Amino acid sequence: MPRLSCLSLVSILAPTAALLLSPLAAQAQNKLPVVPLTAGMYAIQAEVAADPQTRQQGLMFRKTMPANAGMLFIFEQKAGHCFWMKNTELPLSIAFLADDGTIVNIEDMQPHSEDNHCPKAAVRYALEMNQGWFAQKGIRAGAKIGGLPAVR
Repeated sequence: MPRLSCLSLVSILAPTAALLLSPLAAQAQNKLPVVPLTAGMYAIQAEVAADPQTRQQGLMFRKTMPANAGMLFIFEQKAGHCFWMKNTELPLSIAFLADDGTIVNIEDMQPHSEDNHCPKAAVRYALEMNQGWFAQKGIRAGAKIGGLPAVR
């Protein structure tokens, strides 16, 4: 059997290692700020994704999320910001929020789906929670999310 040179071995193993470790590296680097939010009597601890890089990464590659945790996406401009679930392992529900915290609409999203989920009106905020969280708490469109940070 021919011996692999050290360079050949590295050229084979390096890309494989990069593929395997990239989700872990992305998760480890994602030490995002956390803000306390409220939905009626329920407390939420939401990681904040407020720049293009953190918004693009979102909850990709995560395997679990605590019951009352979520991710708050903040955009500089109000628009029809749509979301998809590429590379996202967790089933999620997303609430699109008006500037005053009023829920415009809530959508359930399936893991790895590339279907677009969009707000019914232009928004600056979106809150992702474990799928079913809003429904289980009786929170619907028209309810308010409190504690939203100001847009810079």
